[in-house]
Amino acid sequence: MKGSILSRLWKKYRFLILRRLSQITIMLLYIGGNYFGWKILQGNLSSSLLFQKIPLSDPYAVLQIFATGSILAMDAIIGAIIITLFYGIIGGRAFCSWVCPVNMITDAANYLRRAWGLDRLEKKWWASRNIRYWVMGLSFILSFLLGTAAFEMVSPVSITHRGLIFGMGFGWAMIVTIFLFDLFILKNGWCGHICPLGGFYSIVGRYNIFRVEHNAPNCTLCMKCKEVCPEKEVLYMIGKRSEQVKMGECTLCGRCVEVCDDDALYFSIRDFIKGEKNEA
Repeated sequence: MKGSILSRLWKKYRFLILRRLSQITIMLLYIGGNYFGWKILQGNLSSSLLFQKIPLSDPYAVLQIFATGSILAMDAIIGAIIITLFYGIIGGRAFCSWVCPVNMITDAANYLRRAWGLDRLEKKWWASRNIRYWVMGLSFILSFLLGTAAFEMVSPVSITHRGLIFGMGFGWAMIVTIFLFDLFILKNGWCGHICPLGGFYSIVGRYNIFRVEHNAPNCTLCMKCKEVCPEKEVLYMIGKRSEQVKMGECTLCGRCVEVCDDDALYFSIRDFIKGEKNEA
């Protein structure tokens, strides 16, 4: 009986557990690298060294620095290429759900939002999900005009990550603001509508290998998947046809797979042949 309960809990929350382990492990490795001299990950999400040999750089931050007209160090360029290739293959927005520390804050807000029945506010407050792309474009313009990486100065991702490693300070105000915004104002407000880093990785992961796939014959149209999906527009095929998710906005979080009692959703490898035919 106990094993059966654990098995059901694992099936229901397996990707949530794995995502949290991933996020916490990465954070602990950075803390260990900066405080205790661990040789695995040193630096922060903007610029790191893996095993003291491999440079890793946030490609979005590097592009902002490039927009300022500054000369980029070769390590920064190599690090940005490595990260871009990695997320381009795996899936760009996997960063958002498996690495980014802000995701834990917004997930908590959205859980409470559903538990307290606040989703009805969604019809009152609405915003286009394309805002993040406008913010991304604006960040490059401001970086050029101001001569500094504009978004990095105010990025909740960078502030939260540095705060968890070196001490929060003002970072707490940023966390509380995002939490309350997602809870009371706009569902998935920060990650799903505003964050330009998410927009950038949506573009990077447009042609990734790993996809969520829908098997229409199994689907009973319960719509639980769309209730929990932070980017529900990517599940456009639900109730229509069997198809892999093509949109780069998918965060590969696995929430839709977990809640689907019909086994109509699952992870798969991109079918390049069928995908090219469908896109044609």
